[in-house]
Amino acid sequence: MALIDTFGRRINYLRLSVTDRCNFRCTYCMPAGGVEKLSHCDILSYADLLRISTQAVAAGIEKIRVTGGEPLVRKGIVQFLALLSQLPGLKELVLTTNGLLLPEMAQGLWDAGVQRLNISLDSLNPETFARVTRGGDLQRVLDGIRVAEEVGFPPHKINVVVMRGVNDNEILDFARLTLERPYSVRFIEYMPTSGDGDWRELCVPGSEIIERISREYPIEEGGSSARSGPSRNFRVVGGKGSLGIITPMTGHFCDACNRLRVTASGMAKSCLFSGSGVDLRPFLATGDDAILQAEIRRIVAGKPGRHQMAEKGEDPAPFAMSGVGG
Repeated sequence: MALIDTFGRRINYLRLSVTDRCNFRCTYCMPAGGVEKLSHCDILSYADLLRISTQAVAAGIEKIRVTGGEPLVRKGIVQFLALLSQLPGLKELVLTTNGLLLPEMAQGLWDAGVQRLNISLDSLNPETFARVTRGGDLQRVLDGIRVAEEVGFPPHKINVVVMRGVNDNEILDFARLTLERPYSVRFIEYMPTSGDGDWRELCVPGSEIIERISREYPIEEGGSSARSGPSRNFRVVGGKGSLGIITPMTGHFCDACNRLRVTASGMAKSCLFSGSGVDLRPFLATGDDAILQAEIRRIVAGKPGRHQMAEKGEDPAPFAMSGVGG
């Protein structure tokens, strides 16, 4: 049975956060001092995360993306992913990671049934990468990408948060990756998730990103699948890979939004930028999966038509992206 909201959108994609912890401190994701960590008792058990996933799939979810924080830092994640991959009706199990732990973990993830990886990679320059991530080792991430390909993963999706004056000079470098490699590089507009007052100065509009690339290379529109996210896709003519633009700030993608989010603490959010959510823990506590599934359906039914982040004059409330799973 399909999950359809009141605006006629088919909701078939669950972003499931398993932890708020991360081994990076990316500038756009959390403040310099980090964020207050949830206590162990505030994080849902794998058993509860599996129950939520099972009922979400039974209700109509077809794709689950496991996120964090950094999902690979949570103990037991590979065994949990193996259980997720066996859910009847689940068509896609994917995972978003910063890649730092892939050299050791890629084989286990592939064996567990993860079908694809999204790699967050905001610079190909070691110094810029270390500055954005506040200390990250670019070479180790690149090694992880290579190892993941060697164990069998298909070409990765690479997510780039574009920041003016920080890494926007690398837009063409990332576009060139797709000429010889079948990567899907997706440029994401900077969002005010850390509460910084100058976020508009950092935001490079998607239209400008496309224009910069098209000045250097001929490009053509590309397609997307029914379970893909809100990316507008295109490719450099003759290239092996593809490019995508995600424009939460300058171009509402809400009309095509197909996502439901559940945080590591059990808060279900039908919109990333919603200030509120529904705590699923009381529904888990009933022990009745029919009640849990009914609540998931109710949350989808209440999904808003669009977010208000880009409205002129809006002063968005700051939040740490690590807490909601992107």
